[in-house]
Amino acid sequence: MEIKAYLRNASVGCQKARIIADLIRGKDVNTAIKTLAFMPQKPAGMLKKLLESAVANAEAKKVVDIDNLYVKHVSVDMAPSLSRFRPRAQGRATPIKRKSSHFNLVLDER
Repeated sequence: MEIKAYLRNASVGCQKARIIADLIRGKDVNTAIKTLAFMPQKPAGMLKKLLESAVANAEAKKVVDIDNLYVKHVSVDMAPSLSRFRPRAQGRATPIKRKSSHFNLVLDER
């Protein structure tokens, strides 16, 4: 049975988060958590927290064996960006895009 978890509007760019998501795709849950725990990047902490939340959801449902879970699907999609402006010389302004992401995580039992 599939266990799903989502993180919406995370304040990190999707390209940066996809690099981290590619590292845990297809791995066992315990291996994925250990891998993410020692990575210094910001999306690694977010994905680790999401993964632990999905495992807690599976444990609460009591329909799967937690030791046999693996990361079946993980994707990072683009979320709406905040548009800001920074003042520049001679009365001009340059736009700043504050990007955000949606994380989708699916666990399954082997």
